[in-house]
Amino acid sequence: MINDGRCKSLRWAIALSFGLALATPAQAQSAAEWEIGPIIRGTNYSVGLPSHPTPQGKGWFFDFPYPSETQGHVHYVTVRRGPLAGKSKIVVRYRIDAAPEVKFIPRQFPHRTAAITLYFQRKNDSWTAKGRYDFFRWFAATSTMQPLAPGLYELTVRLDAPNWGSVMGQQSGLHPAEFRAALSEADRVGLLFGSRGGRGHGVFATGPARFTMLSFNVL
Repeated sequence: MINDGRCKSLRWAIALSFGLALATPAQAQSAAEWEIGPIIRGTNYSVGLPSHPTPQGKGWFFDFPYPSETQGHVHYVTVRRGPLAGKSKIVVRYRIDAAPEVKFIPRQFPHRTAAITLYFQRKNDSWTAKGRYDFFRWFAATSTMQPLAPGLYELTVRLDAPNWGSVMGQQSGLHPAEFRAALSEADRVGLLFGSRGGRGHGVFATGPARFTMLSFNVL
């Protein structure tokens, strides 16, 4: 776990380097409402992490497992938000604290760039991606994926964009009925950690690193 004093110093250094003022964490959901997973049929695929992030003020954080895959990996960090029909976008602000030499490694494709992306999931998903269940999880466009690296970030994704992708890569613009149904019966929404071709398939770090959620808003 990262030393709290070191985290504070890193936080100020990052804020100064970005020319930004430090924001006060603010979101409606408590850390206990967020789940680190996914938990499928009783198995948590985020090995080496607790089931929920740690509260910090009005926000929360978790520490990436390190220094290798054997210590664990983070996959999904999600919250129940209910239907997304009528909503226009998701706006996330977060911070990553780590020394400059720390690297983030995708579990499935270790030579690709580790990244974070947004997703939402229709209720009663079977997790099989077979038949109609291909359209139960939707991932934001590849162009919105952000590499994992120390810094302060904001990520905005439009819910009416035509390039959300299904589990098997179908585009929302080509399957509007299925996409609308998923929005109307949405259950979970949140963050995925992985890489291109392996979103949500897990990431670990080579040294101490912390992810802090500053705000997560569905507007």
